[in-house]
Amino acid sequence: MAVKTEKDLPEQFRATWLKAMSAMQLRNFGYAVQLLQPLLKAHPEFLAGRQLARRAAVSKNTGKKGAFSGLSSTSFSAMKIQGLIKKDPAAAMDAAEKILENDPYNPQVNQLLREAALAANIPEVAAFALETIIEGQPRDTKVLHELARHHMQQGHPQKAVEVYGKITDITPNDLAAIKGGKDAAAAASMQKGGWEREDTTYRDLIKDKDQAVSLEQQSRVVRSEEMIEQLLEGLRARIEREPESVDAARKIAELFEQKDDLENATNWYNYAAGLTGNSDQALVRKVSDLRLKQFDVAIKAREDFVAENPDSEETAQYKTELDSLRVQRGELLLDEANKRVERNPTDLQARYELGEILVNMERYQEAIPELQKARMNPNARIRSMCLLGQCFTARNMYDLAAKTLSDAVSELTAMDAVKKDVVYNLGLVYEKMGDKEKSVGCMKQIYEVDYGYRDVATRVESSY
Repeated sequence: MAVKTEKDLPEQFRATWLKAMSAMQLRNFGYAVQLLQPLLKAHPEFLAGRQLARRAAVSKNTGKKGAFSGLSSTSFSAMKIQGLIKKDPAAAMDAAEKILENDPYNPQVNQLLREAALAANIPEVAAFALETIIEGQPRDTKVLHELARHHMQQGHPQKAVEVYGKITDITPNDLAAIKGGKDAAAAASMQKGGWEREDTTYRDLIKDKDQAVSLEQQSRVVRSEEMIEQLLEGLRARIEREPESVDAARKIAELFEQKDDLENATNWYNYAAGLTGNSDQALVRKVSDLRLKQFDVAIKAREDFVAENPDSEETAQYKTELDSLRVQRGELLLDEANKRVERNPTDLQARYELGEILVNMERYQEAIPELQKARMNPNARIRSMCLLGQCFTARNMYDLAAKTLSDAVSELTAMDAVKKDVVYNLGLVYEKMGDKEKSVGCMKQIYEVDYGYRDVATRVESSY
């Protein structure tokens, strides 16, 4: 089933679509969703309408906990949708939309929407469902892998390349993503060249040479200053024609970032995020990361000057500026982490990041509840427990620290760098508790496999 555009809609529903867009502009998000749901029920293949409905739902529920999150009704509704998928996939998609109105990032319901869309032969909607989960949980590499595989199956290798790139940004050592990215890039290269088509002629391949050059320039990772300026010139003209083009704004931001023009890059990413109503979490995160990078550059410049010119008259001034910049950076880091949690309270990775920042700022009491929630995330569980142990230790709650770190040790099998760190810190806690036997016992576990680890050898040998 081909995706429908606005032009494909009957006149009655085209009028509904225009009303929904008008409601969005007036920030009447609930009314926009009410208008769009009957439209999507009648035309489930109208992807633009589904995308607008999701933007409206996200804007409507920003800062709120999903209405269905954690309630038994979610499971009941999910079972109902699951039963509809084979019998009536369009009805299953409609049922999913009704739940997503109040909980747009719900992973379970979005997965059911994906299954229903595939059953209805609308792969574009299936991809959109996965993209919605990722928007709510940008670091969920499992769903990112799923989306990349989907793009490859649907014959969109270039899209798969971009998704695999996001995965390796999060987990650089993900071998499956590295291999998948290479395979996708090779397939995309063949697809661009047209070599996989038997009926391709030489004339087909050289047709529209200027466009080919432009595409080649845009696809290069390393670009010259001249090339970047040429691309920027074309994109500026495009943004004048299409001021609401998120894609053009993002590409301009990426080019400024390549030029190391952090201020302009930040402004353009911020503009692009604003066009989505700050619903594109990847763009929002990019703005935050670049602002932090600007602070890092300013701090590094002053640190280098102070180190190289200790006797300069300006050194005292730069030291004062350094202190101020570090405080401002910490406040920005904390503010952005708080905003991520407010936008999506169920994102346990965001909870972990907030807790980690609070620990680094020595605000242990505030960090504890965040890390206790983050502990439920399998990908951050051990790190959360380690930081919790640090919090309890700093607050002289040694029994709780020992219990938390012991639990972490029991979940780690191989004596790798992570386990050594946890066992060592557990030994220090036992030492503070006055339990020398258990403290030395921890150090011996490390001594047996790594004689040179920190001061373990001294501690163990001096105990005899």
